[in-house]
Amino acid sequence: MKQQCETRNAKLVVVIDDDPLVLEATGGLLRSWGCQVIAAESYPQAITQLAEIRRRPDLIVCDYRLSHGTTGIDAIESLRDAFEIPALLISGDTNLPPVDTVPEGYCLLQKPVNVAAFRAAVLNACLSQTLPPGRGPG
Repeated sequence: MKQQCETRNAKLVVVIDDDPLVLEATGGLLRSWGCQVIAAESYPQAITQLAEIRRRPDLIVCDYRLSHGTTGIDAIESLRDAFEIPALLISGDTNLPPVDTVPEGYCLLQKPVNVAAFRAAVLNACLSQTLPPGRGPG
């Protein structure tokens, strides 16, 4: 039996990555966990798809380095201007600032991301939205 991001309703996860293979793999993995996925190579693509389905996303999973000089932080902040959403920032870039300098509210995962660690981060982000204030997961 497949475990879902949430037991009753599938969570909507926006995945942004300019590498089509990574985008497809990440989206497929999230779908296998019962999530609904918007997969986009850029912020404009993501916002267009979200406008089409008229639903607030529950989570953003975004690569750090995107095309045209933008970063995952840029994309996440733009989506957060429209919605309050937890986010996971994923990067294979070894020249990133130390994890403790990443802005508050971001969970940074380094590539290659272990599937178990990725699943735990996704579930933690999903649970953080469904639990009453003061009740953390675990």
